[in-house]
Amino acid sequence: MRVLISLAVALLLAAHPARAERAGAFDYYVLALSWSPTWCALEGRARGAAQCDRAHGWVLHGLWPQNTRGWPSYCQTAQRPPSRAMTAGMADIMGAPGLAWHQWKKHGTCSGLSAADYFALSRRAYARVNRPAVFRKLDQPVKLPARVVEEAFLKANPGWGRDMLTITCRAGRIEEARLCLSKSLDPVPCGRDVSRDCTLGDALFDPVR
Repeated sequence: MRVLISLAVALLLAAHPARAERAGAFDYYVLALSWSPTWCALEGRARGAAQCDRAHGWVLHGLWPQNTRGWPSYCQTAQRPPSRAMTAGMADIMGAPGLAWHQWKKHGTCSGLSAADYFALSRRAYARVNRPAVFRKLDQPVKLPARVVEEAFLKANPGWGRDMLTITCRAGRIEEARLCLSKSLDPVPCGRDVSRDCTLGDALFDPVR
């Protein structure tokens, strides 16, 4: 009986082989910007992260290949992994080399690009976003509706539509701004997997310190 069961399982696996996610096969990008004071308050300072010793505001979390439904991750790629110098070179906008390395492994491998080209594209995408200056003027924590943060981004970036941006929260705090971009880095409407706006009316927003 065990032999028959094993044979049946083998035949089933042969008929439905595991599908490896293919690098370069995706619909658009999600550019994720994290509010550094939130990350530092929730976990960064407990780790003693050097990022939290600097006055970072909106930092680049990552540039994520995204599909209309779902997203690829940890794709098989023939591209070489980034060097230490390459990931260290992203720390000025990402906060830490370790984050750059993780983003390459999870998301960059799915871009179909080399590590150097992926990081260069990430930097260009980050540079295209006008990050609202008003948030750097805060000198103490405030509570505000998440939609205020969305409005500030839309005002600072004419041409964006509400369906191209989403604001996320975590543990009652403003966490990230996520913008959907075409492969040529033009703003595009987000898919339903991304469009999950934070609806908090009293989200905590820590100042840059």
